[in-house]
Amino acid sequence: MRSWLQALAKTRDRLRQHAARLFGGAADPAALEECEQALIQADIPAGLVAEWMERIRIEGPRRGPMAVARELARQALPDRAPFDWREAERPAALLIVGVNGSGKTTTAAKLARLVQQQGLKPLLAATDTFRAAGADQLRIWAQRVGCDVVAGVQGADAAAVAYDAVQAAKARGVDWVIVDTAGRMHTRQPLMEELAKVGRAIAKAGGGPRETWIVLDGMLGRNAISQARSFLDLARVTGVVVSKLDGSSKAGFILAIERDLRLPVRFVGLGEGMDDLAPFDPDQYVDALVGGSS
Repeated sequence: MRSWLQALAKTRDRLRQHAARLFGGAADPAALEECEQALIQADIPAGLVAEWMERIRIEGPRRGPMAVARELARQALPDRAPFDWREAERPAALLIVGVNGSGKTTTAAKLARLVQQQGLKPLLAATDTFRAAGADQLRIWAQRVGCDVVAGVQGADAAAVAYDAVQAAKARGVDWVIVDTAGRMHTRQPLMEELAKVGRAIAKAGGGPRETWIVLDGMLGRNAISQARSFLDLARVTGVVVSKLDGSSKAGFILAIERDLRLPVRFVGLGEGMDDLAPFDPDQYVDALVGGSS
């Protein structure tokens, strides 16, 4: 698995490049302005940046600006218990939602891998019936993971596929049904409303959904936040998975997820490998974003 330091290198390097004089301990006005711009460009929420800069101006000369930034970044992230795959009544369903290209299908497969590593049995459900290759892509991933998959043909009712998947899970002794949905733009209301229908079908089959996680593309930074808002009510989102974090120079937007969306970040994609989906760890994230405490 790639490390947090490797995954956040682009964001961290940008911060250092634009605020090198401040990071070195200087506190002159020009260096402070460079630091502020670097924080904004890393997609740290503007409200937090303003608070941080005020504290850095006051405490930075004595404590060191990055020590102050690290403390404030950690304070912005609540402590949460790691997600426990074993707590849910089985079979439990996890609905994966998000816009086109966010990395939902790959994420669904990697989550199935994590379920296996807990000694549990996953099943993947391919409800992307809009694209001819939608189900095929998940089938390929299911083969790599080594788990069953239930898929519908192109044009089939996505809700019916989800229902069948939960029923199959009951018959096969499955612990978690991970339901990959079709990518859809948040501005397309009929497609958005279909998500609610899929959720109702899962509930009718007796599978929940126990959790609904939205996959946000880390490379989009705060732009992904605006996309997410339209999903929150219709899909009853309970958590976030950030994909492609290793390719992002805007990893500060994770702070906006907690601040603006009030949702827990459950997992993050640190690389392209099968095992590069890691539980979100606030301490490791802050260390990789602005540097360790030492």
